[in-house]
Amino acid sequence: MKKARIAAIILLIAMIIPAVVFAGGQTEAKSGDDVYTIGMSQCNLGEPWRVQMNADVKAEADKYDNIKVIFKDAQNDTLKQRSHVEEFISAEVDLLIISPKEAQPLTGPVSQAMAAGIPVIVLDRAVVGDDYTQFIGADNVIIGKAAGEWAVETFGGKGAKVVELMGLQTSPPGQDRHNGFVNALKGSDLEVIFEADVKWLEPNARKEMESALSRFDKIDLVYGHNDPATHGAYLAAKAAGREGEIMFIGIDALPHEGIAYVKDGILNATFQYPTGGDVAIQQALKIFAGESVDKKIVLGSRLFSTENVDAGGVPLN
Repeated sequence: MKKARIAAIILLIAMIIPAVVFAGGQTEAKSGDDVYTIGMSQCNLGEPWRVQMNADVKAEADKYDNIKVIFKDAQNDTLKQRSHVEEFISAEVDLLIISPKEAQPLTGPVSQAMAAGIPVIVLDRAVVGDDYTQFIGADNVIIGKAAGEWAVETFGGKGAKVVELMGLQTSPPGQDRHNGFVNALKGSDLEVIFEADVKWLEPNARKEMESALSRFDKIDLVYGHNDPATHGAYLAAKAAGREGEIMFIGIDALPHEGIAYVKDGILNATFQYPTGGDVAIQQALKIFAGESVDKKIVLGSRLFSTENVDAGGVPLN
């Protein structure tokens, strides 16, 4: 009886060992009770819009018990953001969401994550090439073009003088918002007389606007690549007693910022730039479920002006 029991145990072990060895060479799917860890690499939290992006990511992730998000803030430092991505790779997170400070320097680290088998969702700012799982963002060329068309229509072809306070010009959004705007001005009498890269930051914009005000007696319009830049310009103009002679338009349209500025009469218009944070989490869930996802998702935008802000704005064509 004892020999028979020993023989049965040996047979059972012989059956288990191959199965364990075989399983060790496979990628085991997580069960429904397992928690997925997402690494969120944010380029900086010095802009209210990016604070909102993180809040949108967290709010959507908090709806699911099996999602954990680890946030890292690169504090506007490309080298630090590269290091953060490498840390996420070493930690073997299940998915990476990255909103890059600059395209080229973050392309390599994103490719490293992909090579390590970590899906990557690029949010807001693209990287070079297409070695990522998915890109989510609005079309900044369309938004910049809409801002330029609004300006041309508002001034009716008159010779308006424009100050452009640009976002970081080594980032695709900054470049696209500039190109879309200036292309829309072609053929009109509107003229950009002053431009500066304020790197999305309100203090920089206020300083540059002070310089513009000291150089030009006539400024008809300020176009800021984000609402903080335009707000900084407004504060500089107000300090100089010239805010009443200038129109101000921006981009982002956060409820507590850009839209509020329009309602308060500080901005004449703002163009929505959705953060995409909630969409990123929704797409991550699809990836975890093994579903195929689109390579690119283009988010819609709306115009909020003095005339339509109380009605919720109007969508861009």
